[in-house]
Amino acid sequence: MPQSLTWGFITVIENEILIRVTIFLTIFAVLATLESLWPRRTRQQQRSRRWFTNWSIVVIDSICLRLLALALPLLAIGAAIDAERTQTGVFHTVNWPVWLEILLAMLVLDFVIWAQHLLTHKIPFLWRLHRVHHADIDVDVSTAIRFHPIEIALSMLIKIGTVYLLGAPALAVILFEIILNGTALFNHANLRIPQRLDAVLRVFLVTPDMHRVHHSTRRDEHDSNYGFSLSLWDRIFGTYIAQPEMDHEDMQTGLEWRDERTAELTWSLLLPFK
Repeated sequence: MPQSLTWGFITVIENEILIRVTIFLTIFAVLATLESLWPRRTRQQQRSRRWFTNWSIVVIDSICLRLLALALPLLAIGAAIDAERTQTGVFHTVNWPVWLEILLAMLVLDFVIWAQHLLTHKIPFLWRLHRVHHADIDVDVSTAIRFHPIEIALSMLIKIGTVYLLGAPALAVILFEIILNGTALFNHANLRIPQRLDAVLRVFLVTPDMHRVHHSTRRDEHDSNYGFSLSLWDRIFGTYIAQPEMDHEDMQTGLEWRDERTAELTWSLLLPFK
């Protein structure tokens, strides 16, 4: 790798958190503006109250990950750097081009997140954690950051294990995290997208209309469309549902039991233990 590219890569690693947070906040602000201009559904709860709770949850999540980082420095990125140093993982046993390893690593990580999401709906303990996310009555861009801290920590441990197993390049992990965060914000947005554009996008990506089906109160619908980035896995494994039985404007989102307290921070954090 040329010296200029090497130094550029080192700079990216050193500023990884700043780069990710900047991109995340920018995408959030853009999507929040767009969904205010072209909303898909009418809100049922006051946005300021919901957003305070959802943002508070993501702040708590971030603190928990920082604490986890005391034991596992740099988390998934650190795992990739350590795997490179110790030559651990599948990619260090083969001599494949770097671009191919990056592409495959991102695909495998996306599949692992898809499979993890499916398991959170099938394993009772994991579902108790994951229903904090599904309890949100109004699905919008802020719902993408509403995950219980324990679920976030478990997800990070799974990603770290996958990175070590693959020996994934650090650049692939950074790109994957940025893309995952961006697409999750996008497909949770309460955004009206023209049908033709939605049809084209969902060939590859999970769109807001596609993911909203997953947030339906109907059990058969929320046990579908598990993808956060690529629509590929749901199509392959038969968990894809194109549209809800009711119109998007009329369907109910949230849990089968709908509770106004979902907009409260303490209630949301204690939900898994109720």
